[in-house]
Amino acid sequence: MPGNSPVNLDDFDQKILIELERDGVLTAAALSERVGLSPSACHRRVKAMEAAGVIEGYAAILSEKALGRSATVFVAVTLDNQKSETMASFERAVAKCREVQDCHLMTGESDYILRIVIADNDTYERVHRETLSRLPGVRRLVSNFTIRTVFRRAASIAH
Repeated sequence: MPGNSPVNLDDFDQKILIELERDGVLTAAALSERVGLSPSACHRRVKAMEAAGVIEGYAAILSEKALGRSATVFVAVTLDNQKSETMASFERAVAKCREVQDCHLMTGESDYILRIVIADNDTYERVHRETLSRLPGVRRLVSNFTIRTVFRRAASIAH
């Protein structure tokens, strides 16, 4: 597992990352042309950034609407306490919830923020009643529905 210290990236590495953020399925030839390196040099840099953990993986950004998921809900979760056993139990259980897309440990008033996407044929009431309220250690749930998504992006390198 890569360390937690930042990796030093030169200008070519940053260009490569910017292009991969825009299009993660670029061929080595197309990527090398865009950043001004030979395909073999470009490939070596990509593999080095993967090995260093800078590039964790590749994924498609899916359309929630096209997949029949009509609502996004952000849920602030407050636990009964912040004991490590309580938090670990909650985290294990929430990771198994299919509707939960993201889970973040937070500072501030709530302990966690969840992003939940609801299918068109589902209701948030069911998810709240049958899933979220049954998670271990939960004391309080505060739900906020999105009006619309202004934009979504993957993690970004400053450009």
